[in-house]
Amino acid sequence: MARRTLRWLLPALVVLLWLGLGGPLGSFNGKLSAVQENDNAAFLPDSAESTRVTELLRRFDTERSLPVVLLWESDGGPVDAAAQAEIAQRLDRAVRIAEDADATTGEASPPIPSEDGEAVEAVLPLRPDLGDALGDLVAELRALPGVTGTTAYVTGPGGLFADFANGFAGIDGLLLAAAFGVVLLILVVVYRSPILPLLVIGTAGLALSASVAVAYVLARQGWITVNGQSQGIASILVVGAATDYGLLLVSRFREELRREQSRFDAMRTALRRSWEPIVASGATVILGVLCLLLSDLKSNRGLGPISAVSILLAMVAALTFLPAALVLLGRVAFWPFRPRYGDEQPHGRGWQRVAGFVGRRPARVLVWSVIGLAVAAAFAPTFDVRGISLTDALRGGSEATVGQETLARHFDAGSASPAVVITPERTWEDVAAAAADVDGVAAVAPYTGEQGPPTADAEPVVVDGLVRIDATLAEAPDSDAALDVVGQLRTAVRGVTPDALVGGTTASSLDAREAGTRDLAVIVPTVLLVVGLVLAVLLRALVAPVVLVLSVALSVAATVGVSALVFQHLLDFPSSDPGVLLIGFVFLVALGVDYNIFLMSRAREESVAAGTRVGVLRALAVTGGVITSAGLVLAATFGTLAVLPLLILNQLAFLVGFGVLLDTVVVRSLTVPAAVHLLGDRTWWPSRLSSRH
Repeated sequence: MARRTLRWLLPALVVLLWLGLGGPLGSFNGKLSAVQENDNAAFLPDSAESTRVTELLRRFDTERSLPVVLLWESDGGPVDAAAQAEIAQRLDRAVRIAEDADATTGEASPPIPSEDGEAVEAVLPLRPDLGDALGDLVAELRALPGVTGTTAYVTGPGGLFADFANGFAGIDGLLLAAAFGVVLLILVVVYRSPILPLLVIGTAGLALSASVAVAYVLARQGWITVNGQSQGIASILVVGAATDYGLLLVSRFREELRREQSRFDAMRTALRRSWEPIVASGATVILGVLCLLLSDLKSNRGLGPISAVSILLAMVAALTFLPAALVLLGRVAFWPFRPRYGDEQPHGRGWQRVAGFVGRRPARVLVWSVIGLAVAAAFAPTFDVRGISLTDALRGGSEATVGQETLARHFDAGSASPAVVITPERTWEDVAAAAADVDGVAAVAPYTGEQGPPTADAEPVVVDGLVRIDATLAEAPDSDAALDVVGQLRTAVRGVTPDALVGGTTASSLDAREAGTRDLAVIVPTVLLVVGLVLAVLLRALVAPVVLVLSVALSVAATVGVSALVFQHLLDFPSSDPGVLLIGFVFLVALGVDYNIFLMSRAREESVAAGTRVGVLRALAVTGGVITSAGLVLAATFGTLAVLPLLILNQLAFLVGFGVLLDTVVVRSLTVPAAVHLLGDRTWWPSRLSSRH
């Protein structure tokens, strides 16, 4: 009697514990955005040249600032005196608004008319650490009354960044609503039950709340760096992973309910058969995403631990809350299609036919699937990773984007955000001359500490034997052309003295891009090595891990090739970023191995009794439906990143979504089973299938 009570009591306590924690943990969902850092320069390593320049600038009593450009363009002809007087009044009000918000780092420039007289600009230096307050401040500046006969813009790096950050405004609501809605719809179609989808979604929701709470604590303590992008990606990851693990457990529980009369015995067997592949796949993903800790960029390093925590809590929820809820409901959870004890196991004729096809023609299936993947992978080198400028980062544009184009028509586009050169005093004149000779540099002037442009006989401020020189770029500071100019500028000034350093907003973007390229070279092989070692330990074999890692690598290469074609020729994206490729690669490898583990752990189980060739076909027939469903759910959840108007997340949505589908439909269903069938028992070398002896 006590044992029977305990069998009911323990699951009930687990469910009540999770539900009791759900409310308090859920309160952290709105707090995580408060500890985000979305400043590009804050992510750079201390060794980056632009970071070193930022440190040296403090000696000149100047703080790093985020310039906002207030721009007024005449609706026709020169800006007249009356309009200029109104502009001066609007600028005074703008300065008061910024000062009242304690947002400035220095004095605003006076109104500066363009050479053609058709526009006036003023630069307002803001603190770069304003966070969400930046968007509010920019909105307040845009709400100022207009000036007669002109069109006003709030643009420059500050305006662009505010518009970019606003793209994350719906990340807590719109993104998660879309993700849960898509997953719920798919689960209803898969299970044809109103109860099971809610249980699986509830598991994902509890895992999400717990992961957000842990991420908040880590970020609040300063142990990791969080930005809007990493928060959105981690949220999608935990929903997709928890759903995937839930699908695997539910599928095995339903299978065992046809073999066992008792729901408790069925769950005991389901858990015993499911926990190992779930833990193994989760551990593989965790180790894979933790390789992002090797990144030079703090944003990527922050994404690694957040993703690892998300996967860990997805596993915990799937192995505690979901089995407890399922065992309490029993067969009722599958209503109206309840599995009955003694019923034949329906593995689906479709997957049985696929398994039969692979078994009859394994060599042909392997060759043609590999050829198809290789053709797609041949386009991978054309994937454009030149980087994404803030101007292009928002799909559909923004007021700041239009303002930046207007600014370039009347002024040097980089006037509000010059490149900053720090050089020894003894060589500053030669360095300034070398900088002025660089194509794309519109003007060069030493820093005098005075407001406004320096006079011809002005002397530069000298601090600890160093001089600051401002180089105004002719190009928009976030453009590819500006990045090229800064690269040439660094070469030119170091030709005069190796001690010269170039920093500023554009230099920070260039350093971030170079760090991203370095990360690809370091992290990609590391992830493949880590995943291969984990598979070797899990499968107790050396041949199988090699086959699986090669299949994953080929699948990722094919995905990148197809993405290159779609981005450049179908969607006409301007370019991509090394970070997109890096994050996409890490997730595709780690998640692709997930499905490898689901398939191969079942294949090894079936091979013990029937041999590898029969065992892998049985595993394909049994797991084909659940793996495909899991892949569809994960692809759909990542696809919801496309609801946000941010180019980098739109690209990641396609890259991961398409890659997961390619992996589940082609690689895991055809390529890997065909390769294992051809290898036979050699797949598990050097270990042996114990019961065969």
